Amino acid sequence: MKRKATAVWNGTLKEGKGNLSTQSGVLNKTPYSFKMRFEDEKGTNPEELVGAAHAGCFTMQLSANLSKENFDPAELETTSEITFEDGTVKRSHLILKAKVNGISQEKFDQLVEDAKKNCPISKLLNAEITIETTLNN
Repeated sequence: MKRKATAVWNGTLKEGKGNLSTQSGVLNKTPYSFKMRFEDEKGTNPEELVGAAHAGCFTMQLSANLSKENFDPAELETTSEITFEDGTVKRSHLILKAKVNGISQEKFDQLVEDAKKNCPISKLLNAEITIETTLNN
């Protein structure tokens, strides 16, 4: 399987502007710029998209892990906070709120740790990955 995304940029780093498009069309010439990335201008940026990808991938991996062990995840909500410093993504901090009936905290923690290590985006990142969890069952 291959997935495509395209970035187009015009101009210098600080004054230029670009747009992002994805194969699915979910992003279709979505604007991004220096101010969107490093200041407070509304819009997306690469780090936000990495965070979305990591949160989504981790959550799907955890769902697969839970299902494999015959637990039904009623709801999994994951936020990824990306730390970008000195031109490098330093950390992805995952914040998970989960509702899974009938699972012990110990088993849940084990499956979460496996998902953190083994989701494809975690494997891709060259950054520290931390996690905090809240389990309601």
